[in-house]
Amino acid sequence: MRNVINLNKDWLFVKDTADIAVREGERVDLPHCFNAIDGQDGGNDYFRGSCLYVKTLRRAELPAADLYYLEFRGTNSSADLYANGEKLAHHDGGYSTWRVNVTEALGDTCELALIVDNSPSDSVYPQMADFTFYGGAYRDVNLICTSRAHFDLDYYGAPGLMITPTVNGKDARVEVRSFPVGLTEGLTLAYTLYDKDENELQRIVTSADTAVFEIADVHLWHGRRDPYLYCCEVEILAGDEVLDNVCSRFGCRSFEIDPDRGFILNGEEYPLRGVSRHQDRWGVGNALLPEHHREDIDLILEVGATTIRLAHYQHDQYFYDLCDESGLVIWAEIPYISKHMPLGRENTISQMKELIAQNYNHPSIVVWGLSNEISIGGSDEDLLENHRILNDLVHEMDKTRKTTIAAVSMCKLDDPYLLIPDVVSYNHYFGWYGGDTSMNGPWFDKFHETHPTIPIGCSEYGCEALNWHTSEPKQGDYTEEYQAYYHEELIKQLFTRKYMWATHVWNMFDFGADARAEGGENGQNHKGLVTIDRKYKKDAFYAYKAWLSDIPFVHLCGKRYVDRVEDVTRVTVYSNLPEVELFANGESVGKKTAEDHFFYFDVKNEGETHLVAKAGELSDEGTIRKVAERNMDYVLVEKGAVLNWFDIDAPEGRFSLNDKISDIIATKRGKLWLIGMALKLKKKMNAGKKKGEKKSGGFDVDLSGGNGADMMQMLGGFSVLRLTSMMGMMNVSFTKEELLKMNKKLNRIKRPVKKG
Repeated sequence: MRNVINLNKDWLFVKDTADIAVREGERVDLPHCFNAIDGQDGGNDYFRGSCLYVKTLRRAELPAADLYYLEFRGTNSSADLYANGEKLAHHDGGYSTWRVNVTEALGDTCELALIVDNSPSDSVYPQMADFTFYGGAYRDVNLICTSRAHFDLDYYGAPGLMITPTVNGKDARVEVRSFPVGLTEGLTLAYTLYDKDENELQRIVTSADTAVFEIADVHLWHGRRDPYLYCCEVEILAGDEVLDNVCSRFGCRSFEIDPDRGFILNGEEYPLRGVSRHQDRWGVGNALLPEHHREDIDLILEVGATTIRLAHYQHDQYFYDLCDESGLVIWAEIPYISKHMPLGRENTISQMKELIAQNYNHPSIVVWGLSNEISIGGSDEDLLENHRILNDLVHEMDKTRKTTIAAVSMCKLDDPYLLIPDVVSYNHYFGWYGGDTSMNGPWFDKFHETHPTIPIGCSEYGCEALNWHTSEPKQGDYTEEYQAYYHEELIKQLFTRKYMWATHVWNMFDFGADARAEGGENGQNHKGLVTIDRKYKKDAFYAYKAWLSDIPFVHLCGKRYVDRVEDVTRVTVYSNLPEVELFANGESVGKKTAEDHFFYFDVKNEGETHLVAKAGELSDEGTIRKVAERNMDYVLVEKGAVLNWFDIDAPEGRFSLNDKISDIIATKRGKLWLIGMALKLKKKMNAGKKKGEKKSGGFDVDLSGGNGADMMQMLGGFSVLRLTSMMGMMNVSFTKEELLKMNKKLNRIKRPVKKG
């Protein structure tokens, strides 16, 4: 019978070497990430290269078996395995399971040497994206001990059985296909079906690799309302002896994605409203433990989400299991992202095969994502062909699910790229990267009108927030108050459009993006509803909870915003109860009702005021305090910035680095200045390519026109200074002298005189 031995303990780790003979390192336990610190501290300078892991196995300490396979659950990005100095295998792709037959290499002792390499590559995805490509053996490593007759361990890391339920009214037909190898005469296969409580329901003993169960009055997997799971075990039998066994849980459900009615689960409309998730943590990188995954699921369930987009790669099997158990509907995808690489086609195919083969049995998954923002540089024929190949591959491997893409805002509505998958979603940031919040809903109405037969969703939307605060929130200010306002507006626009098949907030959690230099805390993307350490739920978290959760609650916003200068201040409360009453120092400010779950009160700001928000039997409280001058602890000051906003000369009636791109290009001279700046940016980017810097790649677009001009327009909501800081993600940096010179040129451009 199969025996699985976990090998996480006690490995020798040597950083920055591809030499398997080196032994000067440190002892570590897996999971292990070698960018846990430098991948989150900013500067776009985290280590990208080869590292060595070494461990010795002794045959005498292992269970007796015919075959031994090493199983790696995640090694980012490429890996080579050696046994006693002999190379056994190579694997490209940092987010999936891969296995190696090490039977012949074991001997009495076997020294395993694993080289894990996250260096830049022109053929392995991802290479350009707004997140850190953490390196390491960051998931479990196991030794699978089994008989010569066993379920296939060589096929794309798959579990050895494929379960396909089909719902027919109140009944279900469940086809179970197994993948036995090494069978000899006299061996049989036993298929056993269990209910959720592990009670045996049916058993089929046969020599066939496929068995079919008929379940009368089937108990459906119905999302969060009832995530019921069956289980199927398949055994290879020699008489009564079990030679090998595999098992998998599954759920019986049907679904549709309708261009007018949205997502339909088991014949009922079931709105998919949720979040996206990256898998990293503060100080841990992507080497997550089970308790980290469980905490993430608990927070996502608390906010009331019905769906998760698991971006931008295959996640841990344990997390998919938790999604099955919790009833969360999942979008699973490969890291075919941002920049199409002509030499990367085979890697997209192999990563897609692994994703589907390893995750086919999870009822939570309903769509396979082909790519994310891949057309940011335009859709050429090679890119389109790559997508057609992937789309056909998915439908060949899995006839039960749909394909989708996450298109970038600049992707035009007539782009042939949009016609390849079954359903489409867009990443839009109107109200953060250019435009304003009111543009989001109407844009989707336009798409729906243009493509009435294509289901449309929103795969990313969000804005950044740190511990900055203001009573006058503005786009691009990184305050918790603007993030809350932004999400209030987006909730009202997106959730009320029934035709949208899914919406996914970007992001549930702040995450590592070492190239970022924004918001006063470099190295992270701060669009999360929860901080990267999972310790603080931002106010916007509760805006979603108010709309999505059935568990009664009340939340007083602005608890971190105590010192306020105004005489009357706006206080916001979120609740999913119909009425909220606010008390200031024990006196009622009034009662409010709000169909949109957002309650606003104007409160006199005198001295120190203790606030209590009550809804039914529930309450939440906080404090505000009247101050004469603004508390500068609430004001964004960039740490380690080349130049800060308050160091910039901004003459009255003239532009400066502190002005928004959109305001500047509204003038003729401003447009000319932008073209000149775009040419300089392109020159800097090309210079970086000539130097061959081994860092995350930059956007290879023409910023002076075409697709690049659309990008600049999209970024119009940011000040010039903010935009130059963001260029770090494209390996472009500016000196203080360059920025001051740029500011002088802007000072020469007059602001338009406002009429009236």
